[in-house]
Amino acid sequence: MAPSSPNGGSAGSVLYSDNLKGFLLAVLSSAFIGASFIIKKKGLKRAGASGVRASGGGYGYLLQPLWWVGMVTMIVGEIANFIAYIFAPAVLVTPLGALSIIVSAILAHFILNERLQRMGILGCVLCIIGSTVIVLHAPEENTPSSVEEIWTLATQPAFLLYTASALAVVLVLTLHCAPRYGQTNIMIYLGICSVIGSLTVMSIKAIGIAIKLTIEGYSQVTYFQTWVFAMVAITCIITQLNYLNMALDTFNTAIVSPIYYAMFTTLTIFASAIMFKDWSGQSASSIASEICGLITVLSGTTVLHSTREPDSQPITELYSPLSPKISWHIQGNGERWKHKDENRSPPDIFTVIRPDYFS
Repeated sequence: MAPSSPNGGSAGSVLYSDNLKGFLLAVLSSAFIGASFIIKKKGLKRAGASGVRASGGGYGYLLQPLWWVGMVTMIVGEIANFIAYIFAPAVLVTPLGALSIIVSAILAHFILNERLQRMGILGCVLCIIGSTVIVLHAPEENTPSSVEEIWTLATQPAFLLYTASALAVVLVLTLHCAPRYGQTNIMIYLGICSVIGSLTVMSIKAIGIAIKLTIEGYSQVTYFQTWVFAMVAITCIITQLNYLNMALDTFNTAIVSPIYYAMFTTLTIFASAIMFKDWSGQSASSIASEICGLITVLSGTTVLHSTREPDSQPITELYSPLSPKISWHIQGNGERWKHKDENRSPPDIFTVIRPDYFS
């Protein structure tokens, strides 16, 4: 006979109820987050129509109400996702985050008229499968019991090396690659978001533990590590939002969403494994499964990138390369003369231009 819970139900039914709540919250979170991509891009388009676009360094979207609706929608989705982890295990909640890609792609198809090709759909499926395999085979991490313990993990040589490498990559992408290739290569903006995002998760986790311990009566406010993690989290979040907006304003939403999800998930798992030593003592089959999942994610990302349809250019840009130069042949006084440059004037002679000489 199953043990009873305090409210009279069995432990199994309570566990099933908690998992169901976590499942529903995770699905709701994916719906909100997927819709937020579309709403934010609509706001970015409206802001770009009346000022400098976000991809050009403009911040007019901050005055656009629709963009803020998208931000609120995303925040609601993230809160729902956070609560889902309270009721259900990570192996159930995290893979469901891939549903936001499907929601975003469907809404983009009907609202933004951004068509996803068949190979793009295959790439999206590969990203979802690969990310799911990685998450399902990721080992359970030991939750630290204090901010000081997290600080010790964050300052270990292995994670300091990862942090230094991440910052170096971000600096190269931001200062060198973004000005030159940001408008044509989707991996630049999303690479910055994903690398910074892996550091964001680590700092957010530290803040969450500090809040939890403080509520339980063990105040973490007096520890300077709490405030360091808070400043890191704020800086990383602002950077992520800035470059994610630039990516959404430049490229197709149906492609931004899965690539960002795949890269962010992969790098976050790596960062967590390095910081918390999750792979220590893991079985060979689990490690092999994670490697296969990573290869699948990279394959899906490559397929999506190769089938990307660039957004249509503004009318002014479409006509800017055209040249007004006209080339013609003129025959006068028994002399043949060819002219190609509009800046040069023809000989001072009276002539008749024959239509068949135009070239």
